[in-house]
Amino acid sequence: MNLVQAFSSAIVLMGLLQVHAANPTDVAVSKEKSSRPNIVLIMADDLGWMDLHCQGNDLLDTPALDKLATQGVRFTNGYAAAAVCTPTRAAMMTGHSPARLGITNHAPGNPDHVDKKTQLKGADWTTYLSLNHTTIAERLKQAGYATGFVGKWHLSHRPGKDAQGLFEPQLRPEFQGFDLNIGGCRMGGPPSYFEPYGIPNIAPRKEGEYLPERIADESIHFIQQHKDDPFFLCLWNYSVHYPIQAPQHLIEKYKKRDGLENPSYAAMIEGMDTSIGRILNQIDELNLSKNTLLIFTSDNGSLFGNQPLRKNKGYLYEGGIRVPWIVRWPGKIDAGTTCDTPIISTDVFPTILEATGIDTPKDEICDGQSLVPLLTNTGEWKRQSLYFHSPNYAFHKRNRLGSAIRHGDHKLIRWFDDDSVELYDLKTDLGEKQNLAKQKPELAATLKKQLEDWCQSVDARKPIKVDQ
Repeated sequence: MNLVQAFSSAIVLMGLLQVHAANPTDVAVSKEKSSRPNIVLIMADDLGWMDLHCQGNDLLDTPALDKLATQGVRFTNGYAAAAVCTPTRAAMMTGHSPARLGITNHAPGNPDHVDKKTQLKGADWTTYLSLNHTTIAERLKQAGYATGFVGKWHLSHRPGKDAQGLFEPQLRPEFQGFDLNIGGCRMGGPPSYFEPYGIPNIAPRKEGEYLPERIADESIHFIQQHKDDPFFLCLWNYSVHYPIQAPQHLIEKYKKRDGLENPSYAAMIEGMDTSIGRILNQIDELNLSKNTLLIFTSDNGSLFGNQPLRKNKGYLYEGGIRVPWIVRWPGKIDAGTTCDTPIISTDVFPTILEATGIDTPKDEICDGQSLVPLLTNTGEWKRQSLYFHSPNYAFHKRNRLGSAIRHGDHKLIRWFDDDSVELYDLKTDLGEKQNLAKQKPELAATLKKQLEDWCQSVDARKPIKVDQ
């Protein structure tokens, strides 16, 4: 090649490079990769609506989550998809309502229980999340995210085995889109919160260490490993699920608080808050906060008192399904705000997809609604109703089987045993003490019909009447 040919080739090569750099598609892809937010999804287990200081409980110290609330938006009408854990977790992973999934009770539940008074047996339900469903982790992994799961899964309770071995290990997070799984298995609660924990996939480390601290360490390690990549951390705490165990110094602290009925439970809440605070501090120290969407909530109401709400875990009343919700996304969400728009666990799936710019197939069913327009004040919020379906007996076997709808400020519960309804105005009667069904029969009838239509649309399973 002579000098003229070499010079000409260089000119052509430079032109090709300029064309390539100017390609709008390539520029868009590069920009998309650099701006995609990290996602941190933190869920407490059995944490009630009033179990945070920032929710109005002055007897508790939860400084980490209180600070988080000052940095983002706190939803005062946030709901879990169900009154028990497994259905809520499945809804969050898939964006499908528990009724549509057929996962309507905690695993393994009470499949043979029949109420002596009503002669109703719980509906048939699935105790695990099938691999046929596409999880949010799988969607994010396909888009190039590092995906880590730490904590309680409770979506793999399937007895039996096949040629590959027991079914249960094949349904754990590492087979549902997660690169890392620490602690996720069929268990609903740990045998112990102090090592040895008795959880099959948390390796022994230090006898006597507290589980929330171990979970924080594992989460921090994952964040440090992937600080330069877009990552999805799904941190589902075992706390504050039974057994109620906490460091003794925290228990002693709360024993000194007048008016506190359960010092060990209060100590457990603070222990979880402290561990979450360590994770939040690490995100800040690595300068990741500005590009991280962080969601905090609970899977259902508290096992204990939920005043001023009625009832607790396992019930369709507010104490069973209304839970704390805090969302932080610096630069996108106004800090220190509250929002009274009702939201629900199924909203997590489409929210994460929109926040990360991942398109949803047009034919894909999603029962949730993206919170991004609501969070960023960039769009119109159209949904008016939330739905709940509880056709199975919870762990205590005392709950009445039914479905519920929240429409605006009103909530209607329809009971399966006698087809009766209860209607409440939650704006004026948060404790659900005054049944307005007889005073507002037209509204009750309209909401009941709307609820029945929804149940039919998702093919909701009903309890079974047993012959006497």
